[in-house]
Amino acid sequence: MKSTRKITSAMKMVAASKLRRAQAAAEASRPYAERMASMLGRLAANVAGTPGAPRLLVGTGKDQVHLIIAMTADRGLAGAFNSGVGRQARTLVRSLLAEGKTVKILAVGRKGRDYLKREFAGNLGGDLPLGGRKRIEFAQAKEVADRVLEMFEKGEFDVATIVYNRFKSVISQIPTEVQIIPLPMPEAAEDTASGPCAVYEFEPDEETILLRLLPQNLAIQIYRAMLESNAGFYGAQMTSMDNATRNAGDMINRLTQNYNRTRQANITRELIEIISGAEAL
Repeated sequence: MKSTRKITSAMKMVAASKLRRAQAAAEASRPYAERMASMLGRLAANVAGTPGAPRLLVGTGKDQVHLIIAMTADRGLAGAFNSGVGRQARTLVRSLLAEGKTVKILAVGRKGRDYLKREFAGNLGGDLPLGGRKRIEFAQAKEVADRVLEMFEKGEFDVATIVYNRFKSVISQIPTEVQIIPLPMPEAAEDTASGPCAVYEFEPDEETILLRLLPQNLAIQIYRAMLESNAGFYGAQMTSMDNATRNAGDMINRLTQNYNRTRQANITRELIEIISGAEAL
């Protein structure tokens, strides 16, 4: 138990060290991703009804085949971090199947794959392990985005939703669902709440801009989700290892107390035997 406490304490310190960098990266990615999504949403509103609108914007016109991207970690020892995403994805898949939809699952991270294949092995369309890399790079998100775009171009799904843990604090990670294909349109209330909207002229035209930015936005949104998930993993692991260290300390105290009582009882019994033997002589 003392060796176990040393291991959990060391893992807690390592997770705390990595959490600082991961949290800073996740928080730094939020403004850019949110502003880009907002800008694209307003830009897309102008061309959503035109015949030449990009398919990433308007979709295939159907809502039958759904792709669920479940994003977890490759490793465990992080409490309910991985199982939280697994349960959220499982609930979503069950609801879609109950509606008569066809569901395909793309697991990013080995833990999500292992969790979902127990019940949805036939729906698992592939997995992309993170490879145990020390840092999350944009190239990893680009790899996932390219895989999703390839599947979309082949007509393998109509709607894509990503499920991941959004980092809120060290002790709180929120399972979140975000639709990434087709691009969600901004609410009409948002456009009218601030009064009259400015009229913009684009060079080149909106369609050309969207054809370039929509795939890039897909990679950016996936990258943001990966950074949020990475920060949440280290926060959950640090909390889990801190609890494990405390529990190991409590168990060591109980075992030490039990050992001392047993040792004292043995010493007392031996003394009684020695005294009884001496009196008999």
